[in-house]
Amino acid sequence: QVRFVESGGDLVQTGGSLRLSCAASGLTLDDYAIGWFRQAPGKEREGVSGISASDLSTYYADSVKGRFTISRDNVKKTVYLQMNSLKPEDTGVYYCAANTMRRRVPAGTMWLHEYDYWGQGTQVTVSS
Repeated sequence: QVRFVESGGDLVQTGGSLRLSCAASGLTLDDYAIGWFRQAPGKEREGVSGISASDLSTYYADSVKGRFTISRDNVKKTVYLQMNSLKPEDTGVYYCAANTMRRRVPAGTMWLHEYDYWGQGTQVTVSS
């Protein structure tokens, strides 16, 4: 059974930092590109960052470029999202998921329908 578990969310002030973790089980993490998504209240789920399976190429949404860094440890079966200089608009539930359609994240966007095995999410709240 494939399972993703997100953790590391918290309440922080503007300008603060958080490190989210996405622990995977039931699959060979090396075989999958992994994405981080977020969903704010009343808004659609949006792609934040993704990391490819093999060449470790990455994607970042324009809103987080220069502030967020995605990385992966295939031995620990964990993907991380380091979030710095947090803003109130970063508030939301953060999810990770595996791309079941391609091993390399596209350069321009993250297609929600390509991802599966969603975790339960971790809440990030940035106070102003």
